Amino acid sequence: MKSKDDNLIVVKSKAFALRCIKLYRHVNEEQHVYDLTRQFLKSGTSIGANVKEAIRGQSPADFGAKMNIALKEASETEYWLELFRDSEILTPRQAESMLNDCEELIKILTAIVKSTFENTYK
Repeated sequence: MKSKDDNLIVVKSKAFALRCIKLYRHVNEEQHVYDLTRQFLKSGTSIGANVKEAIRGQSPADFGAKMNIALKEASETEYWLELFRDSEILTPRQAESMLNDCEELIKILTAIVKSTFENTYK
């Protein structure tokens, strides 16, 4: 039987959270913008935390609600990354890789949320 930790969104959201932690450290060492990066770190790591919580959801509606929270956190994280790029806290190259990963999470989470609510409320 496949482990729940082999789930694509679980694996990708955890890997993204680890990248967020590394980026947080790097930016604070270089730029010292603690308030901005703290918000980014919270939203970026919250994606995976909500995904893990959803996996253990009590019902399909609970699962969908938690995945929707993860989606909202991913959207917030995308916003912070765009601000970091546009304010030149990150170079376009640095931001682009993180933004691509974040956009991939948003697409996966959007599909999960849409499918869950379509199947739950038929």
